[in-house]
Amino acid sequence: MADLFLHGFNTISHGVIGYAVPFLFVLTMVVFFHELGHFLVARWNGVKVLTFSLGFGPEIVGFNDRHGTRWKLSAIPLGGYVKFFGDDSEASTPAGEKLAKMSAEERAVSFHHKPVAPRAAIVVAGPVANFILAIVLFTFLFTAFGVPSTSARVDAVQPGSAAAQAGFQPGDVVVGIDGTAIDNFQDMQRIVSGDAGQQLHFKIKRGDQTLELTATPQLREIKDRFGNVQRLGILGISRSTSAGEVVTERVNPATAFWMGVKETWFVVDRTFAYIGGIFTGRESADQLGGPLRIAQVSGQVATLGFSALLHLAAVLSISIGLLNLFPVPLLDGGHLLFYAVEAVRGRPLSERAQEMGFRIGLGLVLMLMVFATYNDILHLATS
Repeated sequence: MADLFLHGFNTISHGVIGYAVPFLFVLTMVVFFHELGHFLVARWNGVKVLTFSLGFGPEIVGFNDRHGTRWKLSAIPLGGYVKFFGDDSEASTPAGEKLAKMSAEERAVSFHHKPVAPRAAIVVAGPVANFILAIVLFTFLFTAFGVPSTSARVDAVQPGSAAAQAGFQPGDVVVGIDGTAIDNFQDMQRIVSGDAGQQLHFKIKRGDQTLELTATPQLREIKDRFGNVQRLGILGISRSTSAGEVVTERVNPATAFWMGVKETWFVVDRTFAYIGGIFTGRESADQLGGPLRIAQVSGQVATLGFSALLHLAAVLSISIGLLNLFPVPLLDGGHLLFYAVEAVRGRPLSERAQEMGFRIGLGLVLMLMVFATYNDILHLATS
């Protein structure tokens, strides 16, 4: 019985460590660069930075730099923050009466006494840093590991599938979808998987002929190698992956950079398409995940290698950058919304209006976190 208990304990411990270490690596990298964006632009604009924290809650370890900024690692590793001189909280809410009582020297380094443009630049720098990080990671991956691909040839057509109904035949080569050139099978898969229920126009080569076919990918639930269920658009064609069929192409840094920019935009575009699909009823909100799902996926992806984990970090960085740009008070996008109103009015919103906005924003963020965690628990319970 004791041996059985120890075996179970060791298995659970190994699972927790297997998820926790990759999760902390990915999240810490993404959060650090997000906050570094705020920090650097604040320094460039003469704002005094009081705290740079990775995580929330009690400090575990830290130090003060020569500018008086406290750099610290905190106990709850689910985010981070940069606190500026004049802030009342980690969410950069103004310190109220303290701002009015500041001396001229203090106003010169106070975030809230800066003009609208520098404040907006400081706020938007966080999400921008996330997009830059993603581009850099993609560029590194494409340069160091190359880009695996197979030609967009159809080797088999599933009977009764959307492809069969559209008239696809083995040997067809897809060269375009809705005016977008297709260079490989992976490009075609990415477009089809994100456009379930949408009519797509395919340009194909069949021998010496060029044909136009129309097909509507069917929405299906697909399990990945880890057992995670995803809802994707399926055309019903397959491609051989036998030896010699998959080619890995190394690219130079300049080409890799441009590919990284396009890859980042692809993730942004797909994210907005998914959010739009939720509101129109084409997509289900149960795909939204929180920290538990990220931890699970990080652990799973880590088993595929370091390059796969870096790819996940790039995608997560884009997601966090986009999330923070939503016009919700408490997030960076909410601050930008307030600054836009201030620029139009010529003066900031009243303290009461801002306080109400932050309370509403906090409520929305908490509801999103609860909903995402609920999805995570259901996902873990059924996986």
